[in-house]
Amino acid sequence: MSGQPLTLAVFCLVYAWLILSRRHRAKAVWAGVIALFLVPVLFGSSPVLGPRDLFRLNEGGSWASVNWNVIGIFCGTMLVAGVFIYSGVPALCADLLIDRSPNVGWAILGVCAFASFVSAFADNTATVLIIAPIAMALARKLEVSAAPFVIGLAISSNLQGTATLIGDPPSMILAGHFQLNFNDFFWYGGRPGIFFAVQVGAVAGFTVLWLMFRRYRQPVVRIEPERPRSWVPLVVLVLMVSALAAASSLDPHFVWFGAVTCLTAAAFSMGWLWRRDREDAVRILKSFDFRTLFFLAGVFMMIYALNRTGIVARAAQLVASLTGQSMLGAFVLVVGFSMVLSAFVDNIPYVAAMLPLVDALGGNMGVGATNMVLPFGLLIGSCLGGNITPIGASANVVAYGLLDRTEGEEINFLDFVKIGLPFTLAAVAAGAGFLWIVWMCV
Repeated sequence: MSGQPLTLAVFCLVYAWLILSRRHRAKAVWAGVIALFLVPVLFGSSPVLGPRDLFRLNEGGSWASVNWNVIGIFCGTMLVAGVFIYSGVPALCADLLIDRSPNVGWAILGVCAFASFVSAFADNTATVLIIAPIAMALARKLEVSAAPFVIGLAISSNLQGTATLIGDPPSMILAGHFQLNFNDFFWYGGRPGIFFAVQVGAVAGFTVLWLMFRRYRQPVVRIEPERPRSWVPLVVLVLMVSALAAASSLDPHFVWFGAVTCLTAAAFSMGWLWRRDREDAVRILKSFDFRTLFFLAGVFMMIYALNRTGIVARAAQLVASLTGQSMLGAFVLVVGFSMVLSAFVDNIPYVAAMLPLVDALGGNMGVGATNMVLPFGLLIGSCLGGNITPIGASANVVAYGLLDRTEGEEINFLDFVKIGLPFTLAAVAAGAGFLWIVWMCV
């Protein structure tokens, strides 16, 4: 069986499983990777993928298949974020925001904005878990439903993860594919990066939340701020981010520096916590997301196979023909389709599969190699689209569960969509519009 039909068939089967089931995602992806090795061998052909492809490099020295730099960044930042949340600094900041707000509506909006900021450097799910109890306590004292507060918190935490390299796995995948460093998310090729597009989207999204929360005019119920356990994790986080900002001069091909930096910070953080509170250190280690780690590595392998067999190049030609070589048409198609699809399916495999396609699509349409309008548009649509439904992002699922378990509130699908959909439409439209103006009109 030849490589291209087999790769396409295996990819479609694996992706169908990822769409239809949220269980055994990593196993499904690696079953596909193994099939691309075994099936050709059984038919007497050369395998599409082999063990050596796990560590294959391009001619320029960058990772060709599994981007181990991204894997290291993912592992390191997850542990550093866990220790940072343990420190109590995020909870203290949220308490102080509430205490200094003129009324409850502004207090919840401030907490949502703060959760959004924290999620640019920490896991979105962890951000919801640490800040949601504060919002629920405030709702309980006011004797109002906590659902709008917690839903707003969840969708806000999903917003800023797109803005930085370490905020979310899709951002890390983007950086790995285009060899972007931490600073490139802020400024790339002489133009503002995706960070500023997300901020424009955030202004639009938070305007929607303000319109929803402005009816809560009750005076703020004072919440006694809890003293942080330590400031050391905050210092480690700041040093890690500062080191990542200097990565471009030391590791221009995005091969090793990010991983080494984040893993070193994680080792120090966990060592510090182990000496201070062994029980919490064990808890953070036990909660480490190994499934997403293996899932990411498998997705990298599958996408490498699609590139290697020429499927991505053919798909790019097809999309270009459908849009009539219109760059605006391609941009709207990529952003809109990504937003809708990501409301129902995991955005990690989707972004990994689409990045090579939009890269090739831009080349077919004569866009320069440094023009990131399509890749950034893909990230805006796919990452913010998950805010439409309660199943579109893991942070949403966690918020949904917290309301049920902690507050006994059963909210239906449409209750979430009533808040998530207008927030997403406003944020995506504003962020995408900013990208188009900055990258194509200026």
